[in-house]
Amino acid sequence: MSKRHHIVIVGAGFGGLAVAKGLGKRDVDVTLIDRQNHHLFQPLLYQVATAGLSPADIAAPIRSIVRHFPNVRVMLDRVSGVDQDAKYVVLQSGHTVKYDYLVIATGARHSYFGHDEWAAFAPGLKTIDDATALRRKVLLSLERAEIATDPQQRKALLTYVVVGGGPTGVEMAGAIAELARCSVRRDFRSITPHCSRVILIEAGPRLLQSFPEDLSLKAKVSLEQLGVEVQLGTQVEAIQSDGVATKTGYIRAYTTVWAAGVQASGASRWLKITPDRTGRVPVGPDLRIAGDPAVFVIGDTACCLDEEGLPLPGVAPVAKQQGAYVARMILSGLESRPFELTAAKPFAYRNYGNLATIGRNRAVADFGKLKISGHLAWLMWCVIHIWFLTGHRNRITVGANWLWSYLTFTRSARLITGETTSEGVASFPHNIDPPCKTDSIIRMLS
Repeated sequence: MSKRHHIVIVGAGFGGLAVAKGLGKRDVDVTLIDRQNHHLFQPLLYQVATAGLSPADIAAPIRSIVRHFPNVRVMLDRVSGVDQDAKYVVLQSGHTVKYDYLVIATGARHSYFGHDEWAAFAPGLKTIDDATALRRKVLLSLERAEIATDPQQRKALLTYVVVGGGPTGVEMAGAIAELARCSVRRDFRSITPHCSRVILIEAGPRLLQSFPEDLSLKAKVSLEQLGVEVQLGTQVEAIQSDGVATKTGYIRAYTTVWAAGVQASGASRWLKITPDRTGRVPVGPDLRIAGDPAVFVIGDTACCLDEEGLPLPGVAPVAKQQGAYVARMILSGLESRPFELTAAKPFAYRNYGNLATIGRNRAVADFGKLKISGHLAWLMWCVIHIWFLTGHRNRITVGANWLWSYLTFTRSARLITGETTSEGVASFPHNIDPPCKTDSIIRMLS
């Protein structure tokens, strides 16, 4: 009997899982390594941050996902290095794992463009911990504003700044606006929807740069209808604990969300390869690194060029298609050794469209010649995201939560966990100021 080949996959995101599923139940051994025990559906992470969904609704244990593949082993560990000559991966725990083929799909992290000190005041959104921490911050700001006696302090507590006008920033700004305006109407007494302020800052000339210009404009109009202040062509100069400084002035806000840039993981250091400006590893048309046919790099970690010589976007469909491609490549290579580089068919990404939601009944969808916005695009966005969730339980739960939220205008995951007194809530005066004058008039008329 011939020796079974061993494939090591680093990262259980969309790309890594696609490789594992493609190699499942085949005549190979697969080791899937990840520092977390769960796979996360990142496109809906902002809904956890804004109390629309619970973390378990968009995540699933890795072991349960691959339990039907007896040849796939899961390891909970961090990779600290790769020895390409000896063909083994070095783990933080001190273990080493030999491989015949290595697939690196470690994703990306936040990039603050050289200002890493901003991370403490403007968290990004890449993990469940990021989302729950941000949810805590947003919900605490509402609770603090309810008991604040200083009008300026209350104004800063109810001001939310989102930096970055891409899909994440647009979706986050719309969700915060709905949470801060719609959800407080019934539950709070001292603050009302018109007291909150949501600001979206984008350095470029328009939102959603990857979308057609007409859809970008519709997204901007939809955000403004929700009450979001969109500031285009605005560069952030500094971020502090109490606000954001731009060229046009200082915005006092206690809650700032970073959605302006990402940087690939440290895989280039493991492979001793010079990365591109965003930290991604350059790969060839077959997704392998130069000089080593045994190492594949995919997803947000890879800098893969399309037919026009432009890098492919860091989105889930790219990673999933690349993962399926790599699985086919490895299997075909095992059937016909030697696995020559020239025999590999180049990877070709099929773009099925881009979608971004702005809020309730608001979304934009770009399918090439077909461009949709409004209620129909929002329904399509909901159906597509539910369909691609991992597991039937998550699909049913998310669908039910969205239907309930749509009918009742409530968010079911508004829980603040942990000790709040350590963050200064208890030190605030407990006498309550009357609401804003405008809101008092509105209440009387209604």
